[in-house]
Amino acid sequence: MKASKIAYKPVGLALGAVSGMVAGTAFKQAWKMLGHDEDAPDATDEERSWNEVLLAATLQGAIFAAVKAAVDRAGATATRRLTGTWPG
Repeated sequence: MKASKIAYKPVGLALGAVSGMVAGTAFKQAWKMLGHDEDAPDATDEERSWNEVLLAATLQGAIFAAVKAAVDRAGATATRRLTGTWPG
């Protein structure tokens, strides 16, 4: 394993934690914008419909994937600018 990959591991872990927090906040805001006053439903929430549960899961997955990709890409780009090498 390259030294740059090893050195980037702690940065990648920190960026992963940050991206999770950002994605969670973005999902809550998106869920509210869709007109839902309540928290998003859990899969085992008996009082929510299948459509609502699946819509929430799909939206949450898409937001988390997009935020993670954007944060990972930004971190790798910043690492290249600072060190001259791509961390991957």
